[in-house]
Amino acid sequence: METLTSIFDAINGVVWGPLMLILLLGVGLYLQIGLKLMPLRKLGTGFKLMLQGRDAKPAPGDKKKEDEGEISPFNALMTALSATIGTGNIAGVATAIALGGPGAIFWMWITALVGMATKFAEAVLAVRYRETDSMGYHVGGPMFYIKNGLGKKWLWLGGAFAFFGAVAAFGIGNTVQSNSVADALDSTFNIPHWLTGVVIMVLAGAVILGGIKRIAKVAGKLVPIMGILYVLAGILVLIVNAGQIGDAFGLIFYYAFNPIAAAGGFAGAAVMAAIRFGVARGIFSNEAGLGSAPMAHAAARTRNPVRQGMIAMLGTFIDTIIVCTITALVILTSTVWIDGEAGASLTALSFDAALPGFGNQIVSVALAVFAFTTILGWSFYGEKCFQFLFGTRSIMLYRALFVLAIPLGAMANLGFIWLMADTFNAMMAIPNLIALALLSPVVFRLTRDYFDGKEVLPGEDLDHNKG
Repeated sequence: METLTSIFDAINGVVWGPLMLILLLGVGLYLQIGLKLMPLRKLGTGFKLMLQGRDAKPAPGDKKKEDEGEISPFNALMTALSATIGTGNIAGVATAIALGGPGAIFWMWITALVGMATKFAEAVLAVRYRETDSMGYHVGGPMFYIKNGLGKKWLWLGGAFAFFGAVAAFGIGNTVQSNSVADALDSTFNIPHWLTGVVIMVLAGAVILGGIKRIAKVAGKLVPIMGILYVLAGILVLIVNAGQIGDAFGLIFYYAFNPIAAAGGFAGAAVMAAIRFGVARGIFSNEAGLGSAPMAHAAARTRNPVRQGMIAMLGTFIDTIIVCTITALVILTSTVWIDGEAGASLTALSFDAALPGFGNQIVSVALAVFAFTTILGWSFYGEKCFQFLFGTRSIMLYRALFVLAIPLGAMANLGFIWLMADTFNAMMAIPNLIALALLSPVVFRLTRDYFDGKEVLPGEDLDHNKG
């Protein structure tokens, strides 16, 4: 295990080095500028489209054939959010503060603001270049917009993304989640790790084996309810700690550009650590640039790639600007973070400091539900990557392996799992970011056409056999 850990440590140092930070922020910034800040300017329109898309009714100006796709645009967003709102919002934010200091939150915000353009572009391309598989389901994502947008000579890049995605799903979307839940339920309710793993395996298996329609249906109910309840609990804590909110924002902005000295159990952090952990944990949480969310948006019942892109970009805003910020302010308005705590326990102790007796339970239950929905969302992502590599008949094999890995993750070593997930996150992002940069003219053109009132066609109406 030590040898494996050192190998992953070495790879992690390279893939999450300065080059990756520049690539993630650079591509996002380039897309944001190329779109003339449209994702920020049209945020309200995005929310309006999201609410209209709850039952996939035809939007004004749509022609016939509105029902191409398996799930409603709203449920496509909820499926994408089910995969992003998870341990990253609870444990990831706490880890960013513990390792990078309060300034890391500023860099999480920056990652989210430029990431909205990245997520928009991903979904536009996913719907534009999607295909229909042998079972009649719509499939899309980076491997398909690489194959159909860049041409057959780039197929190896799509294959690389699919390989990294299929493997990464077992880390970020499975074992990390079950491990975090098992840890939280053990420390709060003394439930053994193996029992948590088995229960999650049974519940998740019942949903996962039913495919995207069942996953989307469950995500469409669970994600909004649990997300709203968690935010309300956080607001309650902030009402209790109202006097410290101004100081918390001061810490975030000051230490984004200044090193923070060691204090109590906190080891201190340089500015580069704030940037590195802020960006890394921001991406871990909202997944902008990873290429995961477009696989869910490709299944949406929509005829318009741009409209789905505007719904997709909300995922980054909701995940990081709203949910992660609530967690960060809860932590920074308490003094627990100075004691050297990290991960989900730091968040739980911070909630408990303001709401003694049940703050810990709120975090444990939220973590359990968020992690459960993340497992559902990522099972679909991993499955689509596996399907791209090995064909439609491989789907049930992947689902079975994915479900069986859940209890193993619950009992494994958390440190190594975080390291592995972090590494494969970056390796997924590289092929996707290359494709986004090369296909950006398509995104810009389709967006212009949409706002000029021209018809924008989805993937079904394109000839995928050209080139």
